Amino acid sequence: MALLSVGCSHEEPERAGASVPVLETVVISPRPTPIERLLDGTVEAVNQGTVAAQTSGRVTEILYDVNDFVPAGAVIMRLRATEQQSGLKQAEAALQEARARELEAQTRYKRVADMYERQVVPKATFDEATAARDSTVARLAAARAALDTAKEGVSYTEIRAPYAGVVTKRLVEPGESVHPGTPLMSGLSLQYLRVSVDVPQSSIDAIRRIKQAAVYIDGRRVEVSKLTVFPEAAKPSNTFRARLELPENAADLYPGMFVKVGFVTGEARRLLAPLSSVVERGEVTALYIVNDDGRASLRQVRLGHKFEKDVEVLAGLAEGERVALDPVAAMKQLRRAEDLDS
Repeated sequence: MALLSVGCSHEEPERAGASVPVLETVVISPRPTPIERLLDGTVEAVNQGTVAAQTSGRVTEILYDVNDFVPAGAVIMRLRATEQQSGLKQAEAALQEARARELEAQTRYKRVADMYERQVVPKATFDEATAARDSTVARLAAARAALDTAKEGVSYTEIRAPYAGVVTKRLVEPGESVHPGTPLMSGLSLQYLRVSVDVPQSSIDAIRRIKQAAVYIDGRRVEVSKLTVFPEAAKPSNTFRARLELPENAADLYPGMFVKVGFVTGEARRLLAPLSSVVERGEVTALYIVNDDGRASLRQVRLGHKFEKDVEVLAGLAEGERVALDPVAAMKQLRRAEDLDS
């Protein structure tokens, strides 16, 4: 009996002196948040198109295929350049001849001009030398332009990517003959994306006035950098086309994807809780609520839209209640309290 009484007297003070860890909390109060109209949108690439041939030739080499990433300015295809190289050599030879004739004409002009000043030759001879000089100067300019054209023709045999992107279609095969305007390869850039949405007439005034929107994808909210509403309604749907520019290199978004677009049409006050305080256990979503004594209890809630680092609480939470910011610390406190009570 003495031993039992000693043991009991030792256990009771330990329980009585047990302290509850202080939890960091936030008081829930209504905050102004935007009212959004959710509509379906389609992701598009800002830079997308098809590269076409600018000269005639036969395809000799294809350096990229579908789904390959192509740096800006990289050679994606080569054509046989025999004819273009021959034209370049002819243009270079013609330029050399034009330079020689222009030098000869300039020399003769100076000589005749000097003789004309000394009245050794008639004016007709001077005019003839002047015309010959001007003619050779014009021919030299034409030869230089022809050389530039020939160089451009040779460059057309190396098809280069206009911007960095991914190949979506390859439209020719090695050995195939192409002509100016023949489509060669299609591609798009994932660096700059936008979303296209058809907006009902009933919401267009508020959307034009506020000009704020966000894209929702897999529970993630992406703010748009620019919103453009077309001035004319489409027939027969009477909807207005809206175009939303996404931030550069938007992750997990690809052209052709369907996304939800939230257009801000007004403002409302909502109860918001930090996303970091939310606990998900299977199909149950809950928060740790801290009472006036500093003790935490787990309560199931129903959540709504996410707003950056916060989430809307639709049910299960009242204004003025305190929520534990660290769910792990709240869980440990709750378990310790249950152990002490048992």
